[in-house]
Amino acid sequence: MAHDLDRPNLEAMSTKAQKIAGLLAGLEGSAAEDAGVDRRYAGYFDYFNRGLFYEAHDVLEQLWLEQRGGPNGFFYKGLIQLAGAFVHLRKARTAPAAALLKLARTNLRRYPAAHERLEVREVLVLIEYWLEKLEKGGGVPLAEDGRPAMALLKAPDQ
Repeated sequence: MAHDLDRPNLEAMSTKAQKIAGLLAGLEGSAAEDAGVDRRYAGYFDYFNRGLFYEAHDVLEQLWLEQRGGPNGFFYKGLIQLAGAFVHLRKARTAPAAALLKLARTNLRRYPAAHERLEVREVLVLIEYWLEKLEKGGGVPLAEDGRPAMALLKAPDQ
């Protein structure tokens, strides 16, 4: 009986894993392939910078689930929350967007100015910029200011 109750969960997990695999396959030949970091981490930036925030969230979530108790758990969680904020912002849901931006800020502030080849300091500036726009009110359409973007720093040997 318990086995039947678990079946939908297993199917959902399988479907999610297949979706992530498809998203990662879509990155073959892209800059994410040559970044020298975990494909899911590099893929997050590739999708985020294309304005595919939900997809960015999904590919990084898989890595976060594996490492959430480790030293980068809050780092990945903050980046996932950042992408989630822009999912909400794209749908003009400003209150949830602001809440996620604040959570992302809290989580990312735990890390040094540059961490995992990301200028965390610049990401925090980006978060403050969007929080300020949201706090001014009037509904902030994402297209008004263009898409946010982030880039990984070059590896030391590049």
